[in-house]
Formats: sequence, C-alpha cells, structure tokens
Amino acid sequence: MTRTPDRKQLHLNAFLMSTGHHEASWRLPGSPADANSDIEHYKNLARIAERGRLDSVFLADSPVLMGDPGRRPAAKLEPTVLLTALAGATRHIGLIATASTSYNEPYNLARRFASLDHVSGGRAGWNIVTTAGADAARNFGLDDTPLHRDRYRRAGEFVEVSTKLWDSWADDAVVADKERGVHALAERVRQIGHRGEFFRVDGPLNVQRPPQGYPLLVQAGSSEDGKDFAARYAEAVFTAQQTLEEGIAFYKDVKERAVAAGRNPDGIKILPGIVPVIADTEAVALALDAELDGLIVPGYAKRQLARQLGIDPDALDLDAELPEDIPTEDEIEGAKSRYTLIVELARRERLTVRQLIGRLGGGRGHRTFAGTAEQVADTIGHWYGSGAADGFNIMPAVLPSGLELFVDRVVPILQERGLFRTEYTASTLRGHYGLPRPANRLFDAPARDADGYGIGLAQTG
Repeated sequence: MTRTPDRKQLHLNAFLMSTGHHEASWRLPGSPADANSDIEHYKNLARIAERGRLDSVFLADSPVLMGDPGRRPAAKLEPTVLLTALAGATRHIGLIATASTSYNEPYNLARRFASLDHVSGGRAGWNIVTTAGADAARNFGLDDTPLHRDRYRRAGEFVEVSTKLWDSWADDAVVADKERGVHALAERVRQIGHRGEFFRVDGPLNVQRPPQGYPLLVQAGSSEDGKDFAARYAEAVFTAQQTLEEGIAFYKDVKERAVAAGRNPDGIKILPGIVPVIADTEAVALALDAELDGLIVPGYAKRQLARQLGIDPDALDLDAELPEDIPTEDEIEGAKSRYTLIVELARRERLTVRQLIGRLGGGRGHRTFAGTAEQVADTIGHWYGSGAADGFNIMPAVLPSGLELFVDRVVPILQERGLFRTEYTASTLRGHYGLPRPANRLFDAPARDADGYGIGLAQTG
C-alpha cells in the first residue's frame, strides 16, 4: 500500500510524559523533580508542540499506579483536567486524553469529553483503552481483570453509548429565542434509551453536542481484538512497530479491516511511535542514548519486564537471553500485542535481558532512533512514503529538550520536503487530521463521502 508522498501530508502527535519517555530521564541533572504534577511544565510542552504546528498532544493514563514508583515518576494528573488547563494555554493544537472503558461509565465520560471539546473549541480527542491487571481491578471492587475479549466487547458497547449520548442533542437544538422565551427546542433533544449487555443508559446527555460532533476517537491496541476494534471505531491508531516490514504489514491489515467494516481506509490514521534522540552528529546522539541507558536501575527494570512477561523476576538472568519456557500470547490477559513485540524483539536480535531492558527503557517497545535531525526526518519520510504510517506519535526520550529539538530541527526539514504543514489551516482536531464531522445519527440522514463510504463510525451507517 505504497503512497505517493505528495498526495497528502503526514500527521504528528506529541506524546507527553513527565520528564520524557526514557525511564531514566528523570535522573538527568536538568530534569525537574515535580514534572509529572507541574502544570507549567505541561503548558510549556504544549506551546512547544503548537509552535511546531503539530496536530495534537497526547496524555496516557491508567486507573492504577503503573509500576514501581521507585523506578521513575509514576503519579499522573487526571488527563481531561490537565488538558482543560492546556486548552487555555494554546489556540490550535489538538488535545487527546486516555480514558479506560473498563473502569468508567459512558455517561460520565461522554460528558467529560464533550465538556473538553466545548472548552477547547473543538480540539478534544479520546484515546480509548481497555485495562488489564488484577491491581487495577482491585481498585474497583473486583478480584481480577475481565477476560481480554470481554474487555473489548464492553469497550465496543461503551463507544456506542457515548456516541449516542453526543448525538442526543441536535446541532440546531439551542435557538436562544428571547422574544418567545424558548432556549432550546425540546423535540431536538432526545433520550437514547440504550439497553445492552453491559449498560442501561436513558440520556440525554446534560451537555449539548460537541463542536466536533464527536471528539476524535483514538485507539492503541494492536492485538487481533484491538485491530478489529480499531477497524470499527478508531479514527487514529497509536501503535508500536519495530521494523519497516512490520509497520507496512500492520498498516495494510488495519486498513483492510476498516474497508471490510464499511469504512473509508483514509478515515483511520496509523501513527507508529518513535523515540528520537537527536544531536548534531550520529555519534553524539548514540552517546546520549547510551548515557540514558546507563542510568537505568536494572533491579527495577527486571521486575517490570518480568511482570510484562508473566513470569517470576528470578527466572530472568541479566546476562542471558529470555528463557524458553515463558507464556504464549494466548496465555496473556494483559497487553497481548506489547508482550509479543517484546518477545519477538528479544528473539530476533538475540538480546540478553540487560540489552532488552536498555532497548525497552527508551520507549517500552516503541522504535527508538538516535541520530541527526536529517536522519530522523529521513526515517519518518521513508516509513510514510513506504505505506507504513500516516504519521508518527513522537515520544521524546527527554522533555522538554527532546521536543524542542524535534520541533526546531526536524519539523523544518519535513516542511521543506512538503511533507508537513507550515501553518494550521483548520480550527479543530478533526480538521488537523483531515477527518469530517460525523452526522448526528438521531437527527440527521446518514452522510456519505464522495466514494460512497459512510461518514462517521462503521457501525453507525
């Protein structure tokens, strides 16, 4: 599925994570100790990304403390609250927050994202995730996590209910007719009356329809269930692919699944993650990367790896390869695709556990790349032109310096090559991603694009 590079422009999202994506970034002398809870730090990052005309910024989240807090900054501000503050600090850039369908309810979450979309003037996006792990389940009165497939079934119905709630107000419901004393037309606000396997929701939502119709719907799972879910619902996919061949195969697979679901494949944007370490020369960049890897505490990292693999940490020898007797993907109820990526990386390159820890320390399985700005731009352009990506999820190893280097050095090269915008031309996040505003399923006739595909989600018709 190779494209002509000048057919359209690529999309760039900045994944913001406290002091950076390398797990040892917080140990650098210039890293702020309180970055994960400092609103001014995040405002600065969002403004840097906007200066580079990036499509969006993104915040990960989980309903559980992730990993050992001794290993790296683990606490996180609630992302929709944080992005509401960033909406006031920026004017153009999109604002994407992660929220779990496993431990939220559709009504409350639909209201939060509708509110963020109104506050930001149409710049909200929702990264839809399911949550695994008994530790998260026990925060919500459960003994263990639901099965992988059950989590995705719940997620599908969760999105169905959320979109119905966003549609429960017609776009023209509010008339604000002061002379007649009519603020909204009652017949243009409806209950949704949803009765499903997991949810019973009457509605309507107590927030009128978001400016974008729906916030941009993003998904990040790459398992078979995850790809099926993305094909039905997602408009952008954040994924981790180590090689160009894997990227091309994933891209082709998801686009074909989208077509099978009745969707235009251009309506789903694939953005692999890349962790760039940028310097004036490749040698300096590699040295910086090695310096960061040298700051990893092996004990913490080994326990984290063992947890991801579902084995006892004592089964891992730092100076040996992964043991042969580890679980298969079918036996993993957590992040199946990330498990497979880690194991395949270790087996393919015959990495010792110590080497694997170093590779994962930079981006948890996302592709790391150390080099000059020109080399980073070359890599991005090659993947994009080869049909492996519609854009990239930029994950700087160190923040804010890594994002500044990407914006000030890599983005101008991409602009000169005609691959990336020089100015914002849209006012909404959907506009940045070249996506239409969905029709209202409760009040509008189904809309179709020039190719006859339905505009909106596959299941909405």
